[in-house]
Amino acid sequence: MLLDRARAQLLVVDVQERLLPAMHEGEAMVDRCAVLMQAAHRLGIPVLVSEQYRKGLGATVARLDNVKGDATVLEKMHFSCAADPAMAAHVEGLARSGRTQLVICGIEAHVCVTQSALGFKALGLPVTVVTDAVTSRRPDSVRTAFDRLSAAGVVLANTEMAVFEWLHQAGTAEFKDLAKLIK
Repeated sequence: MLLDRARAQLLVVDVQERLLPAMHEGEAMVDRCAVLMQAAHRLGIPVLVSEQYRKGLGATVARLDNVKGDATVLEKMHFSCAADPAMAAHVEGLARSGRTQLVICGIEAHVCVTQSALGFKALGLPVTVVTDAVTSRRPDSVRTAFDRLSAAGVVLANTEMAVFEWLHQAGTAEFKDLAKLIK
């Protein structure tokens, strides 16, 4: 399945101030999330940003807050975004309007990202996790998450794959804008 910008929505999971310093290669992950968010904004793809227990873990990191545009930001207490009633309703509402492809990035790979991906897959959505825009405290936790997700039928892709599939072709104004983000 190729990603289609007319059918896609992006979920950015818990990239928060107090979590980021403990993450393996966290800044690189934030950069990739920022590319995805900017591409989604440029291409009209809806973005949902989750924040796990904001009072304790802080807000979304400034780098992403600065590029969030009109993204919806919702706080949660569940690890899985799919288990949170407001988030599930938001994602499912977009899916009913034709935005059936859920693309996920964020932290932590083996907890909130995995539980969200598996939860939304169980609800019948095709889910893609963007591997270079996901991390955890330990690299082995990331590998374990990707193995489990892949075995469960969740599609794994990287940022360039997602952006270029959303773009579909070169030579457009959108391509010229977004190609700069990938280099």
